Amino acid sequence: MKTEFKAKFLQHINKRRQDQGFTLIELLVVIIIIGILSAIALPSFLSQANKAKQSEAKQYVASMNKGQQAYYAENTQFANDPSGTALGLGIKTATNNYTYVISGGSAAGGIVNANPTAGGALRSYGGSVALVSAGEASTTTSIICEGATGTAGAMAIGNTGCPSGMNPVTK
Repeated sequence: MKTEFKAKFLQHINKRRQDQGFTLIELLVVIIIIGILSAIALPSFLSQANKAKQSEAKQYVASMNKGQQAYYAENTQFANDPSGTALGLGIKTATNNYTYVISGGSAAGGIVNANPTAGGALRSYGGSVALVSAGEASTTTSIICEGATGTAGAMAIGNTGCPSGMNPVTK
């Protein structure tokens, strides 16, 4: 009886060991599925990361355009200050993703260009603020334009439209 009991006990322990864990094929199938899912999700994630970086440029250019309009209301001309301190916004002129240049300040208008500092994955942005006269009254208008990936912004003073190669930014 003892040997029979020992044999059954060993069979039971051996069966428990076989029931635990995964086979090599099961592990390979799981790894392949994870690989396929990550191959699908990774490009989407990288695209979203670039959109977030580009939204920084849109916000900075919009803020600088508003600052130019406020500066004009106080000084009857637009700021020509590459550092941006004249606008009093406290915005950096260079970040990890973009460099910002305020230029062309005159009585006719002012421009802001946002040029990507990173590789060619980000788009350039430009903003223009112009004085529009209608009879005796005059007002300011602004526009934000988006350039192609990896290019530099090229806005013109007093321009109320986007130059060639750039498209207007809409919400």
